[in-house]
Amino acid sequence: MIALSVACICVGGLASAWAWTATSNTNQVLTVRETVYRGEVIAEDDLVPVRLGVDPAIQAYPAERIGEVVGRAAQLDIAAGSVVTPGQLSDAAVPGPGMSVVGVSLAAGLLPADQITLGDKVRVVTTANDPAAGTSAPEGSATAVDGVVRGLLDDTVTGNTLVNVEVSADQAVRVASAAAAGHVALVLEYQAPAGAGPAGQGEAGTED
Repeated sequence: MIALSVACICVGGLASAWAWTATSNTNQVLTVRETVYRGEVIAEDDLVPVRLGVDPAIQAYPAERIGEVVGRAAQLDIAAGSVVTPGQLSDAAVPGPGMSVVGVSLAAGLLPADQITLGDKVRVVTTANDPAAGTSAPEGSATAVDGVVRGLLDDTVTGNTLVNVEVSADQAVRVASAAAAGHVALVLEYQAPAGAGPAGQGEAGTED
């Protein structure tokens, strides 16, 4: 009986140690109560603190930093129950006034490899080239539209990179039409340090 009692105490101690370790390795992080759609401003009621074991690489917002999230806009759709991370948020609604977001699907060679990130300034180059048909546009016919990257996703089916680009509304139809035809490439522009003035590039517009 004594041996059995000792064994029970040991098992209980191990269980308590496991429970303490499991609890100590979790943190209260912010999740969204309901799906927040791109461009919507996040309110305090949209957020729910949940205790989770989260990989530090995810950079989830701790519950005590809720003030850094409230009032910011979603750069992309955040599904209900998802952990909130800095890359999902913007300081302004997207798209902004007079702007539109266009989705483009780009194969390798049509954008810089492993360099495009959210918020980057880019030029969306449109041409009439059709490599599959062996045709090309007349020299000098390519045009470019200034834009900002608002979303990135790898297409596991085609291997392409899906990019959401914010452009001026009056250029959105032209960019969307070219993208649908596969006549689009992205050029990464100089990214001025925070607080620095623009270097040769203004607001999103057109450049021939």
